[in-house]
Amino acid sequence: MAQLKAISPTSSINLACYGPKRNTLFYPDNLSCSRKLSSFQELSGRASSLHGHAIVSNNGCITLAPNSQGIQAVFSNNREMEVSTATKGGGLRGKLNKVVLAYSGGLDTSVIVPWLRENYGCEVVCFTADVGQGIKELDGLEEKAKASGACQLVVKDLKEEFVRDYIFPCLRAGAIYERKYLLGTSMARPVIAKAMVDVAREVGADAVSHGCTGKGNDQVRFELTFFALNPELNVVAPWREWDITGREDAIEYAKKHNVPVSVTKKSIYSRDRNLWHLSHEGDILEDPANEPKKDMYMMSVDPEDAPDHPEYVEIGIVSGIPVSVNGKNLSPASLLAELNEIGGRHGVGRIDMVENRLVGMKSRGVYETPGGTILFNAVRELESLTLDRETIQVKDSLALKYAELVYAGRWFDPLRESMDAFMEKITETTTGSVTLKLYKGTVSVTSRTSPHSLYREDISSFESGDIYNQADAAGFIRLYGLPMRVRAMLEKGI
Repeated sequence: MAQLKAISPTSSINLACYGPKRNTLFYPDNLSCSRKLSSFQELSGRASSLHGHAIVSNNGCITLAPNSQGIQAVFSNNREMEVSTATKGGGLRGKLNKVVLAYSGGLDTSVIVPWLRENYGCEVVCFTADVGQGIKELDGLEEKAKASGACQLVVKDLKEEFVRDYIFPCLRAGAIYERKYLLGTSMARPVIAKAMVDVAREVGADAVSHGCTGKGNDQVRFELTFFALNPELNVVAPWREWDITGREDAIEYAKKHNVPVSVTKKSIYSRDRNLWHLSHEGDILEDPANEPKKDMYMMSVDPEDAPDHPEYVEIGIVSGIPVSVNGKNLSPASLLAELNEIGGRHGVGRIDMVENRLVGMKSRGVYETPGGTILFNAVRELESLTLDRETIQVKDSLALKYAELVYAGRWFDPLRESMDAFMEKITETTTGSVTLKLYKGTVSVTSRTSPHSLYREDISSFESGDIYNQADAAGFIRLYGLPMRVRAMLEKGI
């Protein structure tokens, strides 16, 4: 295997890229730069134009890899020999060749690495998807994966793909689960699982693994995607197999296998963050009677502490898809990031709900979705101009099923794909702009315009007009109310 120099958080990186050549460092092609960045974090933080691409370091030379590749950190010869020795023969539960693990660097996935090697005698390729969870969660992954015993680390930037191909279709469909949940985690799992299938093919893995518990929805979302895209892959779900029953057991296992972890046995919130939302579960939230603590929130300020003056924001929309903020065209991921910042400082998008999990139990979660809340209000309001009554009713009814399919992990189900085709067709004319006022946690629509608006002021005005004759309403009402009139006549014996 060719040796690649890992990009570490503390290393300096010399960048040189020249336009308009393709497959250099940055996209779009017309960008050129030549300077030294102090760290991988700075590179990642400035890589908004790298969306969907990957950085591969080879002897210090940084190049832009195709979408199918990732940041690969192949560890030193000594480590590879150690891994190779440890994985010869079978494990306690069988034999696999190579497993791609959905890796976060946290306690659970860190102990899964040695557990897979011990129980399946396999090499472990750690995979991390950047879906906008923040640079802090990506910091130090190389060192953590190496210390856990992985043979390789692959990181892919999926932010643009995530927003463009998963979030925006749900937004266009109006998909909301159980009246409140904007599906932040539900939409992220299939894009991550799809990338894992791709990585498994690239590295020659015969299995994939995840750290989802046996009581949650995510195990279903990951595995249904695996089934749909490569049914030949083996799936290993340690939480359904091992003897580790909780956080304390995991910490003890890590110590036993010399896996460094920087956690304590103190209970904390379980969080999931991506570019769309931040979810909070566990701790005091497990009792639905408890009010969330003020310091729990991370994406949004308390509405009570938000500015005392409202802020107006204009969203440009083309065929049901947001394209601009305040007249500035932005990429999907950049647009959402901008609205997260705007909405967050006004305390917009907080949801506290008890939901019905797919596996049967109820769970309580608190969600922060500032940018998504703004976008949902904008798209829905524009549809009030561009869609007629029957179309809105049918679309709303299908949106409920669409949301259920996404929540249940059936993203690649032909039914959802067919419904998405309907949503795309029905929103072809949903183009225009919506202006919203943000103030202390609230979102109010103040303006909406569209070149395809079905609203006619000359018809809707209370003033007399030539198109609508008010006298015609009498006949309409008699015919429309005829069934009610006949029933009443029957009951009165008339």
